[in-house]
Amino acid sequence: MSAARGRLRIYLGAAPGVGKTFAMLGEAHRRLARGTDVVVGFVETHGRPRTAALLDDLEVVPRKTMVYRGTTFTELDVEAVIARAPKLALIDELAHTNVPGSRNAKRWQDIEEILDAGIDVVSTVNIQHLESLNDVVHEITGVPQRETVPDEVVRRADQVEVVDMAPEALRRRMAHGNIYPPEKIDAALSNYFRVGNLTALRELALLWVAGKVDEQLDGYRAAHGISGTWEARERVVVALTGGPEGDTLVRRAARIAARTKGADLLAVHVTRSDGLRGADPANLSRQRTLVESLGGTYHQVVGDDVPHALVDFARGVNATQLVLGASRRGGPARLVSRGVGVTTTILSGAIDVHMVTHPEVSKGTRRSGSRAALTRTRRVAGWAMAVLILPLLTAALLPYRGELALPTEILLFLLTVVGVALVGGMRPAVTAAVAGFLLLNYFFTPPVGRFTISEPENLLALGVYVLVAVMVSAVVDVAARRTREAARAGAEAEVLSTLAGHVLRGEAALPSLLARLRETFGLTSVTLLERTAEPSPDDHTEPEAWRIVATSGGSPCTSPSGADTDVTIGEDLVLAVRGRLLDASDRRVLEAFAAEAAIALRQERLRAEAEQARPLAEADKMRTALLAAVSHDLRTPLASAKAAVESLRSTDITWSEEDRRELLATADESLVKLDRLVANLLDMSRLQAGVLGLTSEPTAVEEIIPRSIDDLGPIRDRVEGDIAPGLPEVDADPALLERILVNVMSNAVRYSPPEDPVLVTASRHSGYVEIRVIDRGPGIPPEDHDRVFMPFQRMGDRDNHTGVGLGLALSRGLAEAMGGTLVPEETPGGGLTMVITLPIAARPGALPVEEGAFTGDRAGDNANSHL
Repeated sequence: MSAARGRLRIYLGAAPGVGKTFAMLGEAHRRLARGTDVVVGFVETHGRPRTAALLDDLEVVPRKTMVYRGTTFTELDVEAVIARAPKLALIDELAHTNVPGSRNAKRWQDIEEILDAGIDVVSTVNIQHLESLNDVVHEITGVPQRETVPDEVVRRADQVEVVDMAPEALRRRMAHGNIYPPEKIDAALSNYFRVGNLTALRELALLWVAGKVDEQLDGYRAAHGISGTWEARERVVVALTGGPEGDTLVRRAARIAARTKGADLLAVHVTRSDGLRGADPANLSRQRTLVESLGGTYHQVVGDDVPHALVDFARGVNATQLVLGASRRGGPARLVSRGVGVTTTILSGAIDVHMVTHPEVSKGTRRSGSRAALTRTRRVAGWAMAVLILPLLTAALLPYRGELALPTEILLFLLTVVGVALVGGMRPAVTAAVAGFLLLNYFFTPPVGRFTISEPENLLALGVYVLVAVMVSAVVDVAARRTREAARAGAEAEVLSTLAGHVLRGEAALPSLLARLRETFGLTSVTLLERTAEPSPDDHTEPEAWRIVATSGGSPCTSPSGADTDVTIGEDLVLAVRGRLLDASDRRVLEAFAAEAAIALRQERLRAEAEQARPLAEADKMRTALLAAVSHDLRTPLASAKAAVESLRSTDITWSEEDRRELLATADESLVKLDRLVANLLDMSRLQAGVLGLTSEPTAVEEIIPRSIDDLGPIRDRVEGDIAPGLPEVDADPALLERILVNVMSNAVRYSPPEDPVLVTASRHSGYVEIRVIDRGPGIPPEDHDRVFMPFQRMGDRDNHTGVGLGLALSRGLAEAMGGTLVPEETPGGGLTMVITLPIAARPGALPVEEGAFTGDRAGDNANSHL
């Protein structure tokens, strides 16, 4: 008999260093104290003394040694663990990739074998290693995760426990050297272990585990047959009928959900099982967008019994509150049935039901105009058959009146009525049935020639004939109506699907959208009109009050009155079409096109406004930067040159030849700086005027940073560089980037203690390169981070004659003009870090680097090797 499968317990963390391995070893000691047979299959301490100390008193299964490409590695020995057959095995780093040639490619596959052998396993994994979140984590941190584990492996675990730690606490652990060696701390804190990254990863971990908890709760309730509501979390369900009142209901439900932190909002629409009778799709589409904009989700269920379908859905999602609209039915309809609201309230049980009044209550139920189920040709043919065939049949049967029994004659008349129903529908068939009854009564039922019936049996036969004829006619008419509705619904679905594809593919240009609408309905022209003046009673017919925004087809409409059909979009937009008059069902699709046309117009105008505003914004940034430079950077060289010249001209002091040379050198150096600064300011003035462009080109950061350090002059020795190898080129102006770095580094040196050098690092993050200038000075309070970039602001600097750079205001303006950013951050342990972010230069024809699954990184957290 095979052993039962072992149980898997996983400690899940948001990032390396939160204490997953520490918690796993602590659990092992607790199990060991209770007498459980525990062994260590594979535990990676990462050189952390407190973690390594917990391995004492635990039996360790020797690892398997493997050689790959001349390098020796150690891996989990699956055979040894299974042969040892403990009750519990500790196996770290679930997502680890084994050395090529191992028993399995991934460690989670090794663990599956051990579990199948009946051995319990405790393991660890970080949230960034889950397959479904791999791209999300890469986008957040800029660090690709080469080692992943399928989500299903973690979801199948018998227990998943989050090892949580606040980002600030984790960074303190890092700064104290409790996670990485000292040489990696600064780089880790500046890159992967930033507060924003850690906060986002922590949220991902908590949300993922919350989803698993929901699954476990649903599974428990299903396994135990629990259909009642458990108020573990507030969930508000709003029922939508597709009517105009849905907007009111959604907003009311959102307010109810907002009263409880963490509450869920769900909207549900119940459609008939035949899929033919439905709500207005334009209303549902708008209401779905509204629900999703409020943070809710939209659902659609099928059911002929609306109250039962609503309650079943609400119980299925463990809802606590259900929001319904007050009934629009009139008094007589309420006497016949209780209605959806009352019935749902009776069935709801523990779910609270809110009946919300709305303006549509007083308007009653709106019925769509009746449309014939059959074409006009078929209806005419049906009436012709009823008028012609019945007399002909009567004339044909009169010679055989004494030979045929009444039931036979009734069947022949019934056959005729069915034929009329098949061709012409309900009304001609019912008319034919009544006419047949009268003909049968007069010509074939005793006493003949009179509209009387002497035999009760004949009366019954004729009555059954009329009833069957009417029933058959009704069935045929309903079938024809359903067929036509199904065809129309299919056509509408196809059109709306085409429109959705048009939107998803980004084909939002108005001419393309209007051309599709014209082709769909076979129209002559489609025109989008916009009001040009204040609304007035007569402007519907005045072409002067409207202008054509976009058109497709032949002669466009110049006013809404000139259209065969028009749809109002807001107060100032109207979609006018020519070619034929569209019925109500076509208008629903037309309204969907109109709504998309309004969105396309809005997007076009927003893009145009953004394009117009961009040069103004750039000019404003440059103007601000220039003013800051004039105030801040002209003063120093002018003051130095003036002081030197005045000293040389003074007759009160006799200067030695060496003093004179020094004063002349000072004046010359100051005037050179002043000349260079004025030249740059003139160039930037031309740039602001639009006659001198930025020379943006692919620029190597590893070349610019050393040149910038050399430009610092005597203080260059107080700056150290640490540039990651293989950095891509950035899109920047080399000269301006060098000036930005000189200014930022000189400011950092000014405020940093003499014994602490300023560190300059550069690393890649997603599509950008970050240059970080790190000092250990007094720093700047977070509330003053923006003030430091304002003109004339020097935080803590009361000497207005210091500083030889362009100023932080100018530096930020230049960085943003090149498409980058300049922002301050707090340096862990004290100080200020200035972060310059620049976009990576596009390289035409560059091919992506293909990364192998095995990297040779023996630390389980691959993030460490990319910091």
